[in-house]
Amino acid sequence: MKNPFRPKWLVRIDEDTIRRAIAEAERRTSGEIRVSISRYFWGPVRPVAERAFRRLRMAETRNRNGILFFLVPSRRRFVILGDEGIHAQAGPSFWTETAAALSGRFRKGEFTEGLAAGIRTAGEILAAHFPYNRATDVNELSDEIDFGKG
Repeated sequence: MKNPFRPKWLVRIDEDTIRRAIAEAERRTSGEIRVSISRYFWGPVRPVAERAFRRLRMAETRNRNGILFFLVPSRRRFVILGDEGIHAQAGPSFWTETAAALSGRFRKGEFTEGLAAGIRTAGEILAAHFPYNRATDVNELSDEIDFGKG
């Protein structure tokens, strides 16, 4: 559903497309994917992303396999953070592949397409290390996009 009151800085993100990408990716993995989008702020992006990671309880999944895509569209910046289970299983190539899926599109201002591509890439890699098990999998974190500040 479109939000008629969404801020002007968000006009380039299609929320429905992103929610569908998250749901599709999570159908193949027990990993949990969240997106947090922040408006412009001064200073480094990573510490704000880390605060969002904690605030959204990303480290509280059973397999420690939560991943957060933190975006600041007005600055064309993003940070991808994952819990320790992802680091242990997927290794450093996970981050370079996932970031590459986003960055080319982001440079062109294609935020929805870039974010959806990053989510798909993350979902594919997570599925190899954290496969979906219908009998035991529970959606531990909301698929809704977070618009908090950090």
